[in-house]
Amino acid sequence: MISKKDEAINRILSDFESFANLVLAQLDLLEKAVSSDEKEIPEEFSAAILANEKKLDKLEVKISDKIVNTITLYQPVASDIRKLMACYRIIISLERVGDMVVNILHHTKKVRGSDVFANLLDVVSNMLLQGSNMVNKALLAFTNDDREYAIWTIKNDSAVNEINHKMLKKAIRKSTTSDEDKEMLTNFINMNSMVANIERIADHATNIAEAAIYSIEGKDIRHAKKVE
Repeated sequence: MISKKDEAINRILSDFESFANLVLAQLDLLEKAVSSDEKEIPEEFSAAILANEKKLDKLEVKISDKIVNTITLYQPVASDIRKLMACYRIIISLERVGDMVVNILHHTKKVRGSDVFANLLDVVSNMLLQGSNMVNKALLAFTNDDREYAIWTIKNDSAVNEINHKMLKKAIRKSTTSDEDKEMLTNFINMNSMVANIERIADHATNIAEAAIYSIEGKDIRHAKKVE
């Protein structure tokens, strides 16, 4: 017969799965919104992203409270505590990924019709796809106790940063000294804010992967110089 402690943990993991899937759905909506051929971001994308963000905020509070209550009431064994604490760390990172999605959406609206956006869209889309893939792999690492996915995610963080650097170089090559410089600079600042938020998504994916390894091995590798 399943114990009350196990029931409580299973409910937490079920809510966690819903939370994670909603964040992945947000990233998918964002990719579609950014890469859409339409002049303006389709309203259904914006409306869905903003509505889901409210759901994420409520779910984060719900799961966090359940984790605290389960540890307090049932005093789970060490392995269960590791799983719950890793889950807690991950939902914090996922909630911040959700915030980054909303930030990127707002910046995209500001620059969508500009030449800067058109010139750098392929780089930004590639970077966003890579960040989304990192989040997905990191979550699979946690749910499937897959250390290899976790290590892959951590090692690919630098790849997203490199894409950002390439974007900066590309923008410099395309820069001009015309009267349009002021507008171009404003658009570039917004583009840079977009990719900075995408970089943060990759950083949070790394945090999730580190939490997965903590859950799998009981080893905290944060701030470690090298992971094999």
